[in-house]
Amino acid sequence: MPLTKTLDNLTEKLEFAAYRPRILIVDDQVINIQALHQIFASDHEVFMATSGQSALDFCRKTPPDLILLDVIMPGMDGLEVCAQLKQEELTADIPVLFVTAQNDANEESRALMAGGMDFISKPVNPDVVRARVHTHVTLKLQRDLLKKLVFTDPLTGLANRRNFDQAIAREWRHCQRNGKSLAVLMIDIDCFKQYNDTYGHQQGDTCLQAVAACLQAGFRRPHDIVARYGGEEFICLMPECELQSAISKAASVLRTITDQAIPHSSTKVSDSDIVTLSIGVAATVPGNQLSIDELIAKADQKLYEAKQAGRNRVGA
Repeated sequence: MPLTKTLDNLTEKLEFAAYRPRILIVDDQVINIQALHQIFASDHEVFMATSGQSALDFCRKTPPDLILLDVIMPGMDGLEVCAQLKQEELTADIPVLFVTAQNDANEESRALMAGGMDFISKPVNPDVVRARVHTHVTLKLQRDLLKKLVFTDPLTGLANRRNFDQAIAREWRHCQRNGKSLAVLMIDIDCFKQYNDTYGHQQGDTCLQAVAACLQAGFRRPHDIVARYGGEEFICLMPECELQSAISKAASVLRTITDQAIPHSSTKVSDSDIVTLSIGVAATVPGNQLSIDELIAKADQKLYEAKQAGRNRVGA
């Protein structure tokens, strides 16, 4: 199926699920906010800000799907607000539609140069503004879905290798700036080839999904990343985490998987007939000793040692 058709189908599913797009209206005149609120309140979550700074603060905490932004405001005007939004990773992709009483070609050009997606003149025509908002929200949802497809493993729903590579680079810089430890857990399903040989690849996929769900549930901190690294191998990133804490988390993961008691009659793990994991753990303060590649390689080496020691254990 063509990608555009796939995105259209996914967008329709979101709409059928009664997704209510989140719109932020920014205007220093309350009467203008009220007019736009009446247009969108029935089928959108509508939020309001009466200054540029309050709009920025809102977007940094809870990014909306779209912003309707007045150009002329006291203090920080709409052009400056938009420029700042486009400079920050968290808010750069939010579509901004400028709403202004100015009807000047130069003003429209400045708004678009600042990063605006569209330009709507006051007084707004409800049908026109509703149609333009619908168009840009739909495009935003499609971009978000495309990003999810690109950065998500389709079988398990976890982050994929590309996603992880970007995340570790980002968290490496964060931990380096703050002098914090960054931990990596390399995780492998024991004797997974034998599992597939015994139960078949379809059941193997079900096993991978079950393990992935346990891992996802086990790492709840906002910046922890759980990714499928390849085949039956997973990798977990734990920013601001010391080695001993990461080892404790790995031991907890082993217990969780054991509690699932997924049958594995052909495992080579001693005294076991269920699915088990082996985990390698490594941690460093970025910039002190190891590089990113060396940190991952160390976790992989500790995983190998855990395998060699009999599997179903943590190596650190």
